[in-house]
Amino acid sequence: MHRDVTGGWLRPAVFGAMDGLVSNFALIAGVAGGGAGRSVVVLAGLAGLAAGAFSMAAGEYISVASQSELARAEIEVERRELLRHPEAEQAELTERLRARGLEPGLAAEAARQISGDIDDALRVHTRDELGVDPASLPSPVLAAGSSFLAFAVGAVLPVIPYLVGATALWPAAGVAAVGLFSAGALVSRVTARPWWFSGLRQLAFGAAAAAVTYLVGALIGTGGI
Repeated sequence: MHRDVTGGWLRPAVFGAMDGLVSNFALIAGVAGGGAGRSVVVLAGLAGLAAGAFSMAAGEYISVASQSELARAEIEVERRELLRHPEAEQAELTERLRARGLEPGLAAEAARQISGDIDDALRVHTRDELGVDPASLPSPVLAAGSSFLAFAVGAVLPVIPYLVGATALWPAAGVAAVGLFSAGALVSRVTARPWWFSGLRQLAFGAAAAAVTYLVGALIGTGGI
């Protein structure tokens, strides 16, 4: 059995959580590097979580909604073509089936049967020509909700140590490191890379982002501006 090369639910969930983890840990590291106290770091972390999660959700909603609206508009164009020029559309389908290896007679018969039902014909034509299924267009609400939750889960991880009383950055760094490696390892489910390679690569990128923001915070300091 082949793996799901489209990623299914795993890809957006893992990448959303990873985005939240990297961006919020980097934010916390920058604030902590500036010498801010625990309460300020917690405030920054929770504010970053809320802002990032809502931003991700809004962006995902608009993106998926726009994509679905465009797909529906093109599907209606195809529906009108099927109603206005059924013979031409059937002939077009016959040629596509022949190009896929069906014998001419079999291709013509298959196209005739498919074209006998407008909904079946529409489904086949839009899949072939547009690459979409009219009955399975993505939901903007589901996409937005998934992005919000995934980002929030990733973003809250480095804040947890501070919420339970930590006053230094290293406990948050430890939690973030485990989360980054785990998320990277999960990404290997939708890639050809070994799990350890994906995990270490994500850990390296996340650590680099946090190190840069920590240095910026240390250089500026809470009294620097």
